[in-house]
Amino acid sequence: MTVTAAHDIRVEHSRKRVRIQLAGELVADTTSALLVWEVPYYPTYFVPARDVVAKLIPAGEADDPRLGSAQLFSVQVPGGATANSAARKYPASPARQLQDAIRFEWSAMSEWLEEDEPVYTHARDPHTRVDILASSRHIRVEIDGVTVADSHSPRILFETGLPPRYYLPLTDIRTDLLRPSETQTHCPYKGTARYWSVDTGQARHEDVVWIYRTPLPESQKIGGLAAFYDEKVDVFIDGEAQRRPQTKWS
Repeated sequence: MTVTAAHDIRVEHSRKRVRIQLAGELVADTTSALLVWEVPYYPTYFVPARDVVAKLIPAGEADDPRLGSAQLFSVQVPGGATANSAARKYPASPARQLQDAIRFEWSAMSEWLEEDEPVYTHARDPHTRVDILASSRHIRVEIDGVTVADSHSPRILFETGLPPRYYLPLTDIRTDLLRPSETQTHCPYKGTARYWSVDTGQARHEDVVWIYRTPLPESQKIGGLAAFYDEKVDVFIDGEAQRRPQTKWS
């Protein structure tokens, strides 16, 4: 791991084979990917330029206060598909390992593979662990003073860097208060979450409940269970009120 103190750039070498595709065509294939923490929550892949097989077409420049001036490129594959300004290079980066590496915009690519398995949303953090444990602790959730969930059989999900999440059976939740939402989020460890809002009769609280109906294999134990943003509701564990955690969702 390398951290440049002046710019706080954390860089690590990944041990995974990483492949990137656009419209079914190969963009890059590497066993020497770099993991770069551009934000604290998860890393981004940078690929050595030698392992890029797509055509990179110059598309201007951009400034980054931490990584330095970037050269922008559009990405073109043999079939003709093009992702405009979807790659960048930092030839003068203070992190020397990045000077000959290419960063691709995740959402602009069609597919990302770690080894032979697709990965979604962002690269997996090698320092993040997800443990899902069955529990008999009493979990009660209130919103506006109304009890919206009351369970003695939660599954507690412990994820590195985040507060515990209490996944509850729908039979222990006031589903009559739930209102369907169009919101979806994606997690590389758990899969695709769908959301509900809660209407207590006093106010409507948008997107405070989510469910993974078909989670990824490693998170099957939370399939069909629902969790609340503890940052936005009042949670009682074994009768004791909990302080709301402070996270980016607060």
